[in-house]
Order: sequence, then structure tokens, then C-alpha cells
Amino acid sequence: MYSPSASPFHGPERMIAIIGGGVCGLAIGWRLAERGLDVTIFERKKAGMESTWAAAGMLAPQAEAEHAEEALLPLALESRKMWKCFAEDLYKITGIDVDYRGHGTLVVALDRDDLEHLQHRFQYLKTLGLNVEWLNGYEARKREPHLAASVTGAIFSSLDHQVDSRKVAEALKKAFIKSGGVLKENTEVIKILTNGEGVSGLELADTEIEAEKVVIAAGAWSRNLYGLPEHSRPPVRPLKGQMIAVQMQINKPLIEHVIWGPGNGIVPSIYLVPKGDGRLLIGATVEEMGFDKKLTVGGMLELLRLAWDVLPGIYDLPVVESWAGLRPASRDDAPILGSTKTEGLFLATGHHRNGILLAPLTANAMAEHINTGTLANSIKPFHLDRFAKPDQ
Repeated sequence: MYSPSASPFHGPERMIAIIGGGVCGLAIGWRLAERGLDVTIFERKKAGMESTWAAAGMLAPQAEAEHAEEALLPLALESRKMWKCFAEDLYKITGIDVDYRGHGTLVVALDRDDLEHLQHRFQYLKTLGLNVEWLNGYEARKREPHLAASVTGAIFSSLDHQVDSRKVAEALKKAFIKSGGVLKENTEVIKILTNGEGVSGLELADTEIEAEKVVIAAGAWSRNLYGLPEHSRPPVRPLKGQMIAVQMQINKPLIEHVIWGPGNGIVPSIYLVPKGDGRLLIGATVEEMGFDKKLTVGGMLELLRLAWDVLPGIYDLPVVESWAGLRPASRDDAPILGSTKTEGLFLATGHHRNGILLAPLTANAMAEHINTGTLANSIKPFHLDRFAKPDQ
């Protein structure tokens, strides 16, 4: 039973509780705390250590633009424009440099079939009005001399940049706390409490707390929270992604741009992402494996083989890390943002591969929506209601 005197977590009725301490939960919490609101984030493990920690940190809406995802593109482009200032704000508040790198992105072809496919893709991107440039093989290797001699052509996107997602999580955590937010790590939410048509609080392992508003930003775990009314349960599932990091020389990196290359069934497109500390991230598989995060020989083999095809110089580099993360994917691979039919309950989940990219816009739009009720036009198309059945 609820007992204020016995609860070390008890807050006032007007507290905003955020479930999930990943990039979106932390960013929303930071923007709410900046407004002077009483915000507590509940994270079942350590903040920033799930999909945020596993992410490559690419800010590449142009390179990743896909058919049937055109509705998501304006949101992604708008958030990308916000990232440089977002990174600068974090640095001013925390002193943490999130390794924002503006070298651009190359998408390369390795043979005649790849080239034909990439040329069609280039035309598609141009029809969307995107600022991309076509390079022949020589021009691509001039930008990145260590690319394979078999590179036959490339799309260059100068505006697709990247950050270090782990540094972003560290900075957001510090910014949130410095702005007055309360972070409860290793604190699992057992149940969402409701009273009539709205939320009333949260049940933890040893107590219950009151909350005026609850924000679900728990990534792939968002739909599994006990106590969620069915009409407010987001259709989100985990998509496994295995990755590898190898170590380059910091003063002589093999590449400076983000490089995308051809993939296969388990790795739709291989990517190589150089970081300021010399790490080169290689990713990623896309696997329907539930919440299984085990690394597999097949996954590692495909990543290394495809990466070597694009960048043969990785052959002698030491492997320094390998891991798997769980992308929170919705039915249409777009985020789920906004209020629900349960009063006081908000969703910020389902970002799939775009959690880092969409963090600035998600944070600003959701903080404003939660605080004032104003729903930004940019996130209106991504409401939970788009999945409702006709009779609901």
C-alpha cells in the first residue's frame, strides 16, 4: 500500500514520471526540468545502457531514406537540423563533447549490379529534393583513399553527420540532473497505476508513488509494462542488431566519412562509422529474435566480411568490442509520440533505428506537449491513434 512516510521515492502529486532512461527519456526529462518542472526518470538498469549505448550515432536521414517511409523524412530532416545546437547546448551545460562530426556520408557500390541499384537510389533521393551528389569510383576513392578498388560509384551526402551515442547519453544524464531532474537507476517499474480514466502513479518493488503525468520512453520494452490499458499500449517490438568495433590509429584513421555499403539478408546495408577516439563501428544485423541479445558467429562473420569488401584495410585492425542492441520498432517503423486515451499518459517510443537522430525534436516537442498540451505539427502524424482499428 502507498505510504508517503515509508517511500524514499515519494514525490508531490504534480510530479512527472518518465519510464526509461535512454536517449529520448533523458532528453525529454532534461527539457522538462529546464522548465522548472518536477521530473523523475525511472530506469530499470543504468541510464543510457540499452539501445542508446548500442547505437552507432548516425544522423543520416538522407542516406537512410527508404521507399514507404516518406512520411518520416520531414521529421528526420527537421531533427537533424537541430542536432548541432543540441550538441552545443549539452557541451555548455556539462562540458561533455559528444563528438559531433560533420564529414558527411558516402554510400558506395562495389560491382555493376550495386552500381545500377545505387543509381536508381540516387534518382529517388533527388526526387525527394535531397541534397546529394553522385561520385564515380575514382572520385569516391579520392575522398576516402582506403576504399576498395572495386568501388564503382557512390552517393555523397554532405549533410548526414554523426555523434557518439554513448557520450550523448553521458551528457544528457548530467544535463538532466544539473537542471533539477531526479534519476532513479536500477529502479524497475512494476506497474502503471490508473484511477478511472487517467494515471495516478507507479508501483515500484517496495512502494507506490503518485504522479500527475507518466511518459513511457522504455524503448523495446514499452508495450510490456504491466497496468497499461490496452487502448494505450504501443505496438512496439525489439529488432536485434549485432555490431563490432575495431581500433584504428587515432592520428591515421582509415576513413573519416561514414561509409555505407551493400548488404545481404541479415545485414541489409553494411555501415562503418569512425569515431574521434579511433574506434571504427561496424554494423548492423537486423534480426527478429525477441529480446535475445546473444552474439552469433553468423552475425559477426557477415559484418566482418561485408565490411572487408568495402574497406580491406580493416584486416589487420584489432577487434576491441562486440555487442548487440534492441531497436524499438513499431508496425510502420516510425516513432509513436504524444498523448494517449489514458489521461496523463504519454508515449515517446518506437524510434527504431532513429532514436539518436530524432532525440532533439522528440525532446522539444514532447516537453512542450506534456507541459502545455500543445501538439507540434511535426509529431501529429506519429500519434498512437494511427494504429487504431476502425471501431476504436
